[in-house]
Amino acid sequence: MASTSAPLPGQSGHPSQPVAVVCVGMAGSGKTTFMQQINAHLHRKKDPPYVINLDPAVLHAPFESNIDIRDSVNYKEVMKQYNLGPNGGILTSLNLFATKIDQVLGLLEKRTTPDPENPARKPINHILVDTPGQIEVFVWSASGTILLESLASSFPTVIAYIIDTPRSSSTSTFMSNMLYACSILYKTKLPMILVFNKADVKDPSFAKEWMTDYDAFQTALSQDENRNAFGGQEGGEGGGVGSGYMGSLLNSMSMVLEEFYEHLSVVGVSSLMGTGIDEFFEAVQEKAEEFRRDYQPELEKKREEREESKKKAREKELDKMMKGMSMAGDSSAAPALTDIKEDDNGLVSASDSDDDDDINDDEMDREGLQARYEAATASDSTMADASFAKYLYTQQK
Repeated sequence: MASTSAPLPGQSGHPSQPVAVVCVGMAGSGKTTFMQQINAHLHRKKDPPYVINLDPAVLHAPFESNIDIRDSVNYKEVMKQYNLGPNGGILTSLNLFATKIDQVLGLLEKRTTPDPENPARKPINHILVDTPGQIEVFVWSASGTILLESLASSFPTVIAYIIDTPRSSSTSTFMSNMLYACSILYKTKLPMILVFNKADVKDPSFAKEWMTDYDAFQTALSQDENRNAFGGQEGGEGGGVGSGYMGSLLNSMSMVLEEFYEHLSVVGVSSLMGTGIDEFFEAVQEKAEEFRRDYQPELEKKREEREESKKKAREKELDKMMKGMSMAGDSSAAPALTDIKEDDNGLVSASDSDDDDDINDDEMDREGLQARYEAATASDSTMADASFAKYLYTQQK
């Protein structure tokens, strides 16, 4: 890995880096209220967090945000200018905001390190990120991936998946939530906490039991089948005609997800009453350690692979230039090539003048452009970390 790359949080020299908590959840799960509660909890503990709002369509947020996407992107104007609907407007707003991720990381870096000019200001310990209620717009979009991976490249990052407990009381809706949580876990490749919200309305102990006791879930499944909870026409023992298929499917899913449950932390909270918040932050600390232990080495490996790939791309471009100059019979050009290699601006000019590339080299040329852009901004450690955002930036030029 290049020596200019800053170490990830959690390495030696970064013993107390803040933890980023990204809250995601279905519309109506109480995600925004949960954000308000954990924000207020940290303020009561005299440990104020750094709050980022990524929902461009929210009209009123019950908490103050240090960084708000609405300050950078006008959601309604985006819909008007691009002739988009609500979901398309949110997605495009996130795409536009993703181009500013380097600025976001720069602000976070300043707040997470001591300020010599203001020693009384304490560095932050938590970064709270609120996301759009249209969960698929954030989790499955390119901009959502850029934002998450850029954040995870600088700080231990944990996904908090908010679940509406009363609406998950049946085996079918519970399993739907578990499957969605599973897909998010493997899409983001980040530690996850399942937050069963609205515990004041429905005690989430049943969900914890279903996740740890296979027989308990089978009993609940049989009860749902007997009372025809899955719909279908009445007939025969065991409920409706269609319940046999649903029962078999849910039974199979519970067996498949048994290993998935072992990698999750589960907490029950009430965003309204404030119960379970301490347990949630205990789970956050556990997952932050898991990030440093299990996820950070993988991120380091990917960064090393990217650096090696960029190095090979630069060497390949240099070889092409040398061959082209040799074919031209210019023997005096070879000694000057060293200066071109060391001077990034000179390399850009020389590379751009090479018209003998095959069409199959287009992808490599784009990688070369990205490498040269990163080399030109290597002095900025924030930009050096935000490789995904820079790639998007270069593609838009």
